[in-house]
Amino acid sequence: MPQGLSNAPATFNRLVTQLFRPHRAYAQTYFDDIFVHSRAEHGKSDMENHIDHLRAVLECMRTNKLYANADKCIFGAEEIPFLGYFIGKRGLRADPAKVKAIVDWPVPANQKDLHKWLGLANYLHKYSGNYAELARPLSTLLKKDAE
Repeated sequence: MPQGLSNAPATFNRLVTQLFRPHRAYAQTYFDDIFVHSRAEHGKSDMENHIDHLRAVLECMRTNKLYANADKCIFGAEEIPFLGYFIGKRGLRADPAKVKAIVDWPVPANQKDLHKWLGLANYLHKYSGNYAELARPLSTLLKKDAE
């Protein structure tokens, strides 16, 4: 698909979603990413099923002339990085590099710096049961008349 068309991402996403619909029990798509996940069932191990699922997905790609960049592929992993998180058998977890960036961030010296830090810290809000309560005093400092 030509790049630069204003609706190209949505059109491509719709195409990929439709093409992989028959595989949705074990393959999810997100724009140009395809996630294939497998578990032990039907008398086969999780890896045996995974190989079968990968074959089906790769065959669908071949049939529809979709190509993958081998350097960007991750096969047989227990977890994978995705949108700043890691997804695996045990669910979603924060990317340690993002956590380190928040921890190592210098103390904000002005509202602009504080706004940047809060934006980054908000990344972890789902891992803190009381993030809003913790962030409220800092958010108050972003008001126009705050000192």
